[in-house]
Parts: sequence; structure tokens; C-alpha cells
Amino acid sequence: MPVEAAPCVAIIGAGPAGLRAAAALVAAGLRPVLLDEAPEPGGQIYRRPPPALRPALAPAKLYGPDASRARALHEGFAALAGAVDHRPGTMVWNATNRDAGGFRLMLHHTSGLRSALDCDALILATGAMDRILPMPGWTLPGVWSLGGAQVMLKGQANLIGRRPVFAGSGPLLYLIAGQYAAAGGTPAAVIDAASFGAKLRAIPWLAARPAVMLRGVAMTALLRARGVPLLEGCHADRIEAADDGLRVHWSGARGTGFVTGDAVAIGHGLKPEHLLADILGCDRRYDTGARQWLVHTDAEGRSSQPGLYLAGDMAGIRGGHAAETAGELTALAALADLGRAAPGRPALRRALIRQDLFRKGMERAFPFPSDRVADLPDETIVCRCEGIGAGDLRQAIRLWQPADVNRLKAMTRCGMGRCQGRLCGDIAAGLLASETGRHVADVGSLRGQAPVKPLPAGRAEAATAIVP
Repeated sequence: MPVEAAPCVAIIGAGPAGLRAAAALVAAGLRPVLLDEAPEPGGQIYRRPPPALRPALAPAKLYGPDASRARALHEGFAALAGAVDHRPGTMVWNATNRDAGGFRLMLHHTSGLRSALDCDALILATGAMDRILPMPGWTLPGVWSLGGAQVMLKGQANLIGRRPVFAGSGPLLYLIAGQYAAAGGTPAAVIDAASFGAKLRAIPWLAARPAVMLRGVAMTALLRARGVPLLEGCHADRIEAADDGLRVHWSGARGTGFVTGDAVAIGHGLKPEHLLADILGCDRRYDTGARQWLVHTDAEGRSSQPGLYLAGDMAGIRGGHAAETAGELTALAALADLGRAAPGRPALRRALIRQDLFRKGMERAFPFPSDRVADLPDETIVCRCEGIGAGDLRQAIRLWQPADVNRLKAMTRCGMGRCQGRLCGDIAAGLLASETGRHVADVGSLRGQAPVKPLPAGRAEAATAIVP
């Protein structure tokens, strides 16, 4: 009697969600394929410095209160060596639905090797990226995203500056400013668009995870104790080069002013990396709390496409702890759908409900300042890949009256550059909505297209080998 082959389950992303998903699949007797662009597992949140730099960067300095959690995740995955088909340095640049069921993934390795992988089930744990509200001067040398500033610290053991200004909104502002202070930097200021009152009003939801809420309070107190100016309820309006560094002009609850630093890191929260889900045809919905489009899933991470599951921040920004829970839950959901035993799902679903309450609290405490999109000065660069400004987009909207943001993209090239509109797409949609008096949900969002990230010339069409 023929023996039925074990199903191939692929996971994209080796952050907390992907690693927990892999562990759950291994426990069920499968050998999942784990694809990740980074050389080592951990994702952005638990990124590890190169081995030569680790003595200088102790986990407590890099991960703060989550150091033990990061260590457990790294060591837990190391214990699975051989049980997981781990492929670091591998980018999935395209994906298609197979007629026979399952998916075909197009891969590009940092060595230049390209191939394809067929799988029966797919777990997307691709994480999130910086969400940025542009301002005049945000493309100047010395201006970074918050995520980029953190990668410099964790991945290279470098600071973007000795006196950086952190501006935008969200808990990452305080987390990264604290990490820089612990690493020897002196943050010049934290300019936070979220008001103190909004944070107070969010406490009923944040209290769903009291320990995490108190950790945020302690982080803020530590920065105050170090003498770092915290400008709550204030917006960074523009950045300009000055003789003594980069000058960030701000306005808000404390009037107006400026702060000068030797570098600037900006960010207004995170947005899910959902381009592969878009390409595979997953349903999306505009979430009024998050003020952005999210891929729709059920309570266990199933997307609208059979056999395709979403875990971690790519399904909604809930942070590293929730990503671990969601990773395990989606793996169990995949096992159940494959006809295998998958115990423990109710407890994981209950845990995610609490974490969802906390997420709603974070959205209330640190709302994305979408109302400011309508007031972006014309000279503000929106699409830095193509050099398209807010004034260019307004002129195109008035002249050609595009029906949706994809038509606006076709008319202006906004979103056609290296980042595929991942940074500018939402801002262009917000401008189109404000100029035409519509809700941003009514002008749509940019359609995902392959390659989802830049490829060396000639690589895309050469990918033909199928590697199961």
C-alpha cells in the first residue's frame, strides 16, 4: 500500500510568528520550509547582531525586558536544527496559486541562485514595515526611518547619530529612543504626535495587558529621568539642514519650536507587509481603527484563499508577543485543515482576544495622523523613488480626476519605484480622498505586483527550477 507523502508547508518570515509556527509544525511531525531574507532567524524585533559584534551588544541592551524572550526564541529554534528546512538569505519575490491546489513561490537567494518552490499550504509571517507621514525635508541625508535606526543598532552595532531626534507617533519612538540611550547615545528629543490625553483615554483597552502597559510607562519615565525632552501632542512639521545638524520644526500642544540633532528618525507606527497576500488574491478590508487596509482573516489566521494563512504583524499590528501566539495558532489551523490533530487552539484564540484589545488601545493612544495628509505642503516629496511631490499629485487629480489611486499611480508614476508604493501608496490615496471629498476607503489602495522587492536585472524571468 503506497505511503502518503507528508504535505509541504512553507512559512515566509523567521520572526516570532514564523518561528513559533515552525515549532508547532515540527511537533506535529512535519518538516516545514522556512524562508527568510535575513541570514539568521529572529525577525526585526529579535534581530541578532553579527557574531563578531555580539560581545558588545548584550541581549539586555538590545531587547530590554524582552531579552529572556528573545533568548528563548533563538535557543528554541536552534534546538530544531535539522527538523526545519530553513533557508536564510532567501527572498520570495512572487507567488501564484496552482491549479492543482497549493502555491508556487518564486525564490531569489543572496548568492544569486534562483528557484521555485511548490507547497501545499503557506503561512505568511512577513511582518511589518515603517509607516511614515512625509514632511518637507524627510528625504535629506541623515533622516532615517525608526526601523532603519533600529536595524543600524541591532544589525551593525552603530548609532545613526549621537544626538538623534525621534519624531512621529507610536510606542516605537520611546522604545528606540531608550535603546539608543542605553547604547550610549543622547536623544535630543522625542516629538510624539500622540497627546497625553489620548493615552489616558486608551487605558481601558491597554489594561488588557497591564504588564506591557506598565512597561511603556517605565520606558517613558526612564527617558525623562535621563533628561530627554518629550514633546507629547506635537507634530514634526519639517526638517531642514542647519550648520549644526538637522533642525526639526514642530508645532502642537506646546506651541511651536525646533530641535536640532545630528540625525533624525521618523515613523508613525507600522503597516503590514501584505504584498504577497495581495498577489495571491486575499480579501482586504479598510480598518477604521488602524486607519489602513488589512488582509481579512478568520480568528485562526485563515485568509480567503484556501490553504493560505496569515500570522503576526502582517495580519494586524499587535507586537512580538501576539505574533508568537498567532504563529502557533495559524500552524495549528493549517494542521487541522490538513486533517491532523491540532489541540490547544481555544486557549490561543482567547489569548489573541486579549492582545486584540490591547491593539485597539494602542490605536487609540497613538492614532495615525491621517487628518494631516490633506495639509501636506505642495513641496513635500510623497514618492521618493520617483520624486513625486504632494503638489504634483494635487495637480494630476485636478486635471485628470482619477477614479481611484491605481489610476493616479498610472498617471503620475507615484508608487512605481523600488518600494512598489509600500511607503507612498497610502499617502497618495489620502491625498486623492481629501482632494475629491471622499473617504480614503472609497479610493482603494495600490494593487500588489511582482516583484514585491527589487531583483537584480535578468533574475526574474530566469527562475524556472522547481525545488520541493
